[in-house]
Amino acid sequence: MAQYVYGKNVVIQMLKDHKKIYELYVMENSKNDEIINLAKKDSVRTIFISKKEMDKMVLDRHQGVIAKIDDYKLYNLDELIDSIDDDRLPLLVMLDGLEDPHNLGAILRTCDAIGADGVIIMKNRSVTLSPTVAKVSVGAIDTVKVAQVTNLTTTIKDLKKRGYWVCGADNNQALDYRSVDYNVPLVIVIGSEGFGISRLVKENLDYSVKLPMVGKISSLNASVATGVLLYQIYDKRHPLK
Repeated sequence: MAQYVYGKNVVIQMLKDHKKIYELYVMENSKNDEIINLAKKDSVRTIFISKKEMDKMVLDRHQGVIAKIDDYKLYNLDELIDSIDDDRLPLLVMLDGLEDPHNLGAILRTCDAIGADGVIIMKNRSVTLSPTVAKVSVGAIDTVKVAQVTNLTTTIKDLKKRGYWVCGADNNQALDYRSVDYNVPLVIVIGSEGFGISRLVKENLDYSVKLPMVGKISSLNASVATGVLLYQIYDKRHPLK
């Protein structure tokens, strides 16, 4: 199957990376010379259509550019784990019931930035890869592997048998995120936007960490909290010399 992705930055990155694009749709009379020239170099079929026609193809802001591509690849857990080099400390992000594609896109972008090995999502009742995720991730959807599993609790138990420690972002009975040693094979669990980490998943965590909140707001956006934690892990694993 094929799907449509959109947005200038996403399409430009795909063209620069020579990703397979079956058809490129560009809005008539739009200023997209860079995209058109890149498409010509890669011999991508380019079709000029009206804004009205584009608006019918996708419901989100397309910025006058839409590309027809293959569906995004989802991995199973074994494929994700096997792809990690033996000479590095693995770092995975597990998303427990996350529903907002903008959050997933932002998390993928941060995972790419700090070199995380992959993201784990649920098969049901969870956000999955989509054109919106692709647009927000600005290309990270192609560089960060995403594994889809049917049961997070079973997956956590499996990962523990493989030597991983599982840390949840949760405020209850949690350690300050700055006080933890992250130099172990690690899975960071991020809960859903409205309900946090589910009970069964929480019961199987090795420990939890929390971000200090000294203002009047009691929580951070899921992607922001993930970004803070991932950069703390990066700092602990790659201290300045």
